[in-house]
Amino acid sequence: MATILVTGAAGFIGAHVCRALLARGDTVIGADNLSDYYDVRLKEARLDLLADDRFTFRKVDIADRAAAAALASPQITGVIHLAAQPGVRYSLENPYTYVTANVMGQVVMLELARSLPGLKHFVYASSSSVYGANTKMPFSVDDPVEQPSSLYAATKRMDELLGHTYAHLYGIPATGLRFFTVYGPWGRPDMSPIIFADAISKGTPLALNNGGEMWRDFTYIDDIVEGVLRALDRPPPAKEGAPPHRVYNLGNHKCEKLTDFIAEIEAALQKKAKFETRPLPKGDVLRTYADIEASRRDLGFEPKTPIAAGIPQFIAWYKDYYGV
Repeated sequence: MATILVTGAAGFIGAHVCRALLARGDTVIGADNLSDYYDVRLKEARLDLLADDRFTFRKVDIADRAAAAALASPQITGVIHLAAQPGVRYSLENPYTYVTANVMGQVVMLELARSLPGLKHFVYASSSSVYGANTKMPFSVDDPVEQPSSLYAATKRMDELLGHTYAHLYGIPATGLRFFTVYGPWGRPDMSPIIFADAISKGTPLALNNGGEMWRDFTYIDDIVEGVLRALDRPPPAKEGAPPHRVYNLGNHKCEKLTDFIAEIEAALQKKAKFETRPLPKGDVLRTYADIEASRRDLGFEPKTPIAAGIPQFIAWYKDYYGV
């Protein structure tokens, strides 16, 4: 089987991807800097799930050129680059962190990819945030994405441009994946599902931005992982003068109202939420909605998990992990 390098291996999506790769027989080299952006104990707990003779963990900051270069191995045939500084609102407070982790990190990993003689595919994480305040729904990979609404979104769009450039200059097959509001077990505590679950379970007021008049394409983690592996196994060819670079949406292809998502959490916790209304924060958008036609056509991607099925699984993990 293949040897795959996964960055952000202790992260939410990264740990699930590593588990799926190991389950199908691949050898995995996992890299993560274990930053304290949120509780490191959660990241360590995710790594505990990956105990396997075919998994090797390296604590590495992928923006550190020398440290990242040490990850290179001639056995690596695929790279899944998920390491990044996440969060739209935090980018307003710490812009330099985003440029270092997301832009420099992408360049460092692409340079690493150049050094791998057996590399077949470089897959990297983008984000639905690149669509900014686009009003055409659903968001298509053919839509213009030159007006980001946050610094985080701008860095993710830069990642796509860099992926295209390296594919053009050096022929590196590369695929960018625009993730849409991923949720599920082992999720990040700074994301809305855990924030909502915490507030409801503790009986504290839940801050409802824009009075709940917001919509998201909530996508369950298992569907995202399936999409990542399908992308990895299908490197894009160079054709008609275009470089071997593609970008795809990975979303549930459903635009759910925020209050409906919260209602599912209420039902799973068997407890009602208390609300307080706040204005829409800077950098946030009202709607996200994934057009997945290209992902279906080229990757065979087909999300299977509605929020009515995904939320109970998420809450079961939440109650177990946090002792609720």
